[in-house]
Amino acid sequence: MPHSSNLVAIYPGSFDPLTNGHLDLIERARAICGHLVVAILSNEDKKPAFTASERVEMVREAVADSGFKKVVVDSFDGLLVDYAAARGASMIVRGIRAISDYEYEMQMTLMNRRLRPEIETVFLIPNEAYSFLSSRIVKEVFRLGGNVSGLVPPAVEMRLRNRIHERSDC
Repeated sequence: MPHSSNLVAIYPGSFDPLTNGHLDLIERARAICGHLVVAILSNEDKKPAFTASERVEMVREAVADSGFKKVVVDSFDGLLVDYAAARGASMIVRGIRAISDYEYEMQMTLMNRRLRPEIETVFLIPNEAYSFLSSRIVKEVFRLGGNVSGLVPPAVEMRLRNRIHERSDC
């Protein structure tokens, strides 16, 4: 795929927690843009397992461990397209795993296009090995005692273990 060294792209999400599917999409996105911003939604109304600052830290660690260059990790609240415009981005990257993702993503894309027509949304499909994977499923499997090795980076798995121990002490 062609690479544009001037293209700034935003890959937004909750990343609660970061999965290997997210890392796969980060790698795919950075192959087509010059500068990628992984933008973590800091919406505490969703009651995330990790705070926005913890999620930023986890993603930064994983990106550094993977050796990805020209990837910045940040957090935001408010409208994604306003954040993208403020960062000078002309592209939003979204992952699609299934048809059910597409319906929601299409609605969001059309609204974003209405608000900021100069910002394009591009859909990427993850490697088949991660096509079933979501943060919600990882948290549920982990909470029920299942093995999430290979689904999340090792540092994320360690943070999940620590979080479970912190909450069991309460």
